[in-house]
Amino acid sequence: MGTAIDEDDDPFEEQRERAKNPMRRLFTEYGRENVPAATIGIFSSVIARILDLLPPVLLGVAVDSIFKQRGSGGSEFDLAVLPASAIPETEVGQLYLVVGLIAVAFFGGAGFHFTRNWGWNSFAQHIQHEVRTDTYDKMQRLNMDFFADKQTGELMSILSNDVNRLERFLNDGMNSALRLGVMVIGIAAILIYLNWQLAMITLLIVPLLGIFTYAFIQRIQPKYKQVRSSVGQVNSRLENNLGGIQVIKTSSTESYESERVEDVSQDYFDANWDAISTRIRFYPGLRVLAGVGFVLTFLIGGLWVLGAPLGPISGTLSPGEFVTFILLGQRFIWPMAQFGSIINMYQRAYASAARIFGLMDEPSRISETPAAESLSVSDGRVSYEEVSFGYDADEQILEDVTFDVAGGETLALVGPTGAGKSTVLKLLLRMYDVEEGRITIDGEDIRDITIQSLRRHVGYVSQDTFLFYGTVAQNLTYGAFESDHEEMVAAAKAAEAHEFIMNLPEGYDTEVGERGVKLSGGQRQRISIARAILKDPEILILDEATSDVDTETEMLIQRSLDELTRDRTTFAIAHRLSTIKDAEQIAVLEAGKIVEQGTHGELIGADGLYAHLWGVQAGEIDELPQEFIDRASQRQARVEATDDD
Repeated sequence: MGTAIDEDDDPFEEQRERAKNPMRRLFTEYGRENVPAATIGIFSSVIARILDLLPPVLLGVAVDSIFKQRGSGGSEFDLAVLPASAIPETEVGQLYLVVGLIAVAFFGGAGFHFTRNWGWNSFAQHIQHEVRTDTYDKMQRLNMDFFADKQTGELMSILSNDVNRLERFLNDGMNSALRLGVMVIGIAAILIYLNWQLAMITLLIVPLLGIFTYAFIQRIQPKYKQVRSSVGQVNSRLENNLGGIQVIKTSSTESYESERVEDVSQDYFDANWDAISTRIRFYPGLRVLAGVGFVLTFLIGGLWVLGAPLGPISGTLSPGEFVTFILLGQRFIWPMAQFGSIINMYQRAYASAARIFGLMDEPSRISETPAAESLSVSDGRVSYEEVSFGYDADEQILEDVTFDVAGGETLALVGPTGAGKSTVLKLLLRMYDVEEGRITIDGEDIRDITIQSLRRHVGYVSQDTFLFYGTVAQNLTYGAFESDHEEMVAAAKAAEAHEFIMNLPEGYDTEVGERGVKLSGGQRQRISIARAILKDPEILILDEATSDVDTETEMLIQRSLDELTRDRTTFAIAHRLSTIKDAEQIAVLEAGKIVEQGTHGELIGADGLYAHLWGVQAGEIDELPQEFIDRASQRQARVEATDDD
């Protein structure tokens, strides 16, 4: 059974509350560049609606001047839009004139309806495109800790659903709002011109409609916030489950996951149905109020035409004027009833705009100084000087980490799970910024370097290999798009990937599937290594680069990596200590501190944490001291809450 959505459950609540005047920003920041299209839409809307109002007026004139008052000495045929000299003298000619003007109004209106739709659609589509691309650009530049708190489905909800809601309002909503405004003002002006007394009766409901609509807005706005929150949760659950479909199948948990999807879907159903219930109660009430105005107009106007005016009404009401009132009165009801739909669209767009601009205003912990310069690597020397860091103020991950790696050397980082090894190297890439101390490349603080140039000179092979949907070749050359085919093949051979690639159905043009699902873990890892080789960086980071390969493949890759790392500064994280025993330096981390540092031989001789970890992998568990086993148990207990590596 689903639970009610609480507004505090919205993962973007903080961002949404930060956004000020989101709809105004939408028009000022994006609307100005699309003023020509909007101008065409506005102008065409006004003219089209004016032409739409002409037939009822012309019909009323025809009734009075041609049919009803024929031969009775009534008023002459009169059209305010034409001079008297342009009006035919004969009744047949006058009839033809009216018919011609009505035809012009219909055909002209059709043309302006076309240009109106073109203008509004162009306006909305351009803004939709610009908002989506700007939102994505901002999103991908945010810090990694932002993504740690958000699910992919929630972010997709903003880029897809929220941006699309803006487009619908900018196209349908604004178009309808302008059409409503022109119709209401135009009809009111015509009715007052024809007979101000009856017009006051017809327009009597307008203030009531305003009060009724205001009450609706106050009730519906918080409900739409709940709907937006529940949509993000549904998207997140579906995206998470589809991404983990193999785990679901192998665990035989289809029923369990179906229940979880049912829960979040029920939450969305409850929130959306609550908003729908409010909306569907509002629309009939709106139509009833509009209908009351029409009934009063018909009743009072009918009695007036029959010679029995009510109350203080004075003067005359011709049949033609009465017909015009009835026809325009019906047209008056329709836009009034549509007003609620426009308000409904606006409220949805407002909620979406608040989430979008709240995200755009998300502050970044990683920023470049105005004087930041591009990195130019000469020696490739990397130094960590008393570096401390924590993902939040309550937990320190690294403390006083200090080491120096000469250009061309390899530093291996080892230690228990959760020691902070991956975090050390993420700081070098400026995925996060140090809180204390500094990191330098050839003596230059990386915070004084442009982020793009820094990451261009640092290659990264992660333990979590990610391949994009596309071909093997597209994934190999990602980030090195200018590479030619020969360079790509050379990189694949260096990573021991060429042979298996050539055995694929279409070789380098084989589609790898979503996240590389058509390849094995070892194949994905070798493509990732080849991608780093092709980038040819001066500094290389290998974060468990051989974690997903078998022993034989590991040997082949290690042979290539030895050649690859020979002339570049390399950082390697490895749980398999055999892969890093030849490194010039090995730093052993425990609880965010470097507790040992040296070569493999020196650390084995020291009989400390490294020697004990080596003993574990050598199968010498019975010879390990009890103190090491107790500390390992304590470390595992801490890792259950957070897992850094």
